[in-house]
Amino acid sequence: MPRQDLLRLSITHRRIPILSIGRDIYLDSRLILQKLEQAFPPSETYPALPVPSSSSPESALLEPLLRSSAIDNGIFASGAKLIPTTLPLTKDPKFQKDRADFFGPGPGSKEAAAGQVAEALADIKAHFELLESTIFSDNRCWVLGTPEEQGPSMADIEAVWVLHWLTTLPGALGPKGYISAEKFPRVFGWIARFDKAVNALKKKHKGVQSLVVKGDEAERIIRSAGFNEEDWDKKGVDTTEPIVTALGLERGGLVEAWPTDTGVGHRDLGVLVGLDGKEVVIEKVETKGWSGGNVESDGKGNVRVHLPRHGFRVRAVKADGGKSSNL
Repeated sequence: MPRQDLLRLSITHRRIPILSIGRDIYLDSRLILQKLEQAFPPSETYPALPVPSSSSPESALLEPLLRSSAIDNGIFASGAKLIPTTLPLTKDPKFQKDRADFFGPGPGSKEAAAGQVAEALADIKAHFELLESTIFSDNRCWVLGTPEEQGPSMADIEAVWVLHWLTTLPGALGPKGYISAEKFPRVFGWIARFDKAVNALKKKHKGVQSLVVKGDEAERIIRSAGFNEEDWDKKGVDTTEPIVTALGLERGGLVEAWPTDTGVGHRDLGVLVGLDGKEVVIEKVETKGWSGGNVESDGKGNVRVHLPRHGFRVRAVKADGGKSSNL
């Protein structure tokens, strides 16, 4: 459903979670995890995630591949199609309309819908088979082969989230026995270990107090803070990136950015602050009466939205309200 608390910050992006560090807002879990790792270096309070005792190029490759596979290989999109229609929420007309807006028009007939679910199940089953017969074929506990007592690594987090989510939805994995612990004991064992490790950490930190605030208070806290990454003011836009020349992008120009897989109609408009090969940064400003050219901002209370380049698109907004061609 529409994210009213995000709209308070002028953010139209739909997917959650998001991360705020000061007035910098980070979208997409892949980018969020990387930023958290950077913001909180390993310490006694924030221990490092496990890494192989003997690092190798193969291990270094696994994490980024797994990070992108959920989107590029359609694992998340297939998983989203498997949300059981027996859940009360799915029968709500408002929810149905919202899902159509988020994922696109539905298949139409019940037969077509059943066909889509069957295809999605086949995709998810193939993913289980891939993990069972490759990474976990040697009965390792974790993706990178680290000892069980060390817990999951970032590679495990990147690989497990869609599958873990589906195992919590009764009936999401199809007819009994189609995708099961009997067929894929290693993968289901890995998911169970991950769940156990997460619950152990929750128990360990049970006494830690967290502050829960409502949307209006969160907005006040965020807008009154400073920027977390002020170096973007110096880095700006990397003009060696082909997209900059192709789309005529420039620092201070008005742009819009959006995800390429789901929620494509929810596009964030703002001033381009920075862009490199991995990230796009736009500042949400008042654009009423804008007539082209750069938008000047005093920065007071504005938030900056950070998006990964991978899985998102950005394009310039022309003075006449039109758009440049997109990549």
